[in-house]
Amino acid sequence: MKTVVVVGGGITGLTALYHLKKMSKEHESDIELILIEGKQQLGGKIVTVRDEEFIMEAGADSIVARHEGVMPLIEELNLQDELVYNETGTSYIFTNEKLHKIPQDTIFGIPMTVDSLNESTLVSEEGKRAALKDLDSKNDHFTKEDSIGDFLEAFLGKEMVEKQIAPVLSGVYSGDLYGLNMATTLPYLLDYKNEYGSIMKGLTENKTKFQGTSNKKFLSFEHGLSTIIDRLEEACSGAAILKGVKVNKLKKKNAQYELTLNDQSNIQADYVIFATPHDVTQKILDHEELEPEFNELKNSSLISIYLGFNIPDEELPADGTGFIVSNGGEVKCDACTWTSRKWKHTSQNQKLLVRLFYKSTNPDYDKIQLCNEAELISTALLDIRKSIGITGEPISVEVTKWTDLMPNYHLEHSQSVNSLENKLSTGWPGVKIAGASYYGVGIGACIQNGLKTADWIMDKLKDKA
Repeated sequence: MKTVVVVGGGITGLTALYHLKKMSKEHESDIELILIEGKQQLGGKIVTVRDEEFIMEAGADSIVARHEGVMPLIEELNLQDELVYNETGTSYIFTNEKLHKIPQDTIFGIPMTVDSLNESTLVSEEGKRAALKDLDSKNDHFTKEDSIGDFLEAFLGKEMVEKQIAPVLSGVYSGDLYGLNMATTLPYLLDYKNEYGSIMKGLTENKTKFQGTSNKKFLSFEHGLSTIIDRLEEACSGAAILKGVKVNKLKKKNAQYELTLNDQSNIQADYVIFATPHDVTQKILDHEELEPEFNELKNSSLISIYLGFNIPDEELPADGTGFIVSNGGEVKCDACTWTSRKWKHTSQNQKLLVRLFYKSTNPDYDKIQLCNEAELISTALLDIRKSIGITGEPISVEVTKWTDLMPNYHLEHSQSVNSLENKLSTGWPGVKIAGASYYGVGIGACIQNGLKTADWIMDKLKDKA
């Protein structure tokens, strides 16, 4: 019997465990499966907090519906009846003390059509003319390893990137666009430019792919995102799931691996999947040969603050689902989601629930992160008053700090991951790294990576059979 240990009980680790259990049954493989999670609850950055009135997602708040692998897993887990989709509505950019609509036909702020470009109130007429150059300019040197910021600026112009695209895209990928490459952000934009001769034409031709049915791009579950974590745990019954247990060390012992736990007990494994943040994995492996690659991987931080009010969400000043801040003046947050408007299931009586984000790229973050909870709440309340005019004391609050836990894919990220994989395959052939630190930040990407990792293990087992 072979033993496979999964370290990390987030969505990647659980998905890998689920598929390993399923595949081993289908192939009649005799495998012992063990998952080890350092916290007392599974889920990683999927954390649903519930009170009598509100459902609050302290980590990720939704799943991109169109991502490969998402719906097949949901169907296998029989969660279709619990699905909820985002309400459609206008998103805004808050700049110079005013809300500006992000035109509807955009993807991450990038115009999909000329009409969408002309609709923008964020970009001047000169900036719009510069963006039109995309229609007849050619790409003669950009590759997917180049900066997404440089690429977009070259064809859509500096003003469009700075005023409309960067506030949206930087928020999603937690970094400066000029320090992020296309391979780990939006690689299809380069394909569109090369195939159609224009980013906008390519987006127009593939419009339905991004909009989906009735423009409902994101999904969650009636009782919160943690529903998928709970269901995965149920589906993995029979595997050993150890919670509140940490792995301190991994040693290679001949063809096997020995994991030393925080109670000093040991587990012998034939294969080990590390679905933990890269810095955690680095400490466990603790080998100087791997240090250069691990040290190249970067994280950023985030503070999330929910405020729930005893007022109807219809008192919001605009028909929309939230705003991103760019040159916000006295407003300190980076973004604000009008959660009860965007996700009807999060407020039992449609009371106002908003979520504010403060990111480590924020120039005020160093000061903000030092604040205690009461000070953070005061900052958030002031931001709400200044941006959308909502006053009053909240009836529900949830403050969460994600310190150095948000992967930041810089220009050399892919090379670092590839080099790390090569070194592991040579020196630790039974060890596999997985998860958001390496292969994509969204839940959909993690689900797909979990499946691919399980496939990798099963292929290894077949080769040894």
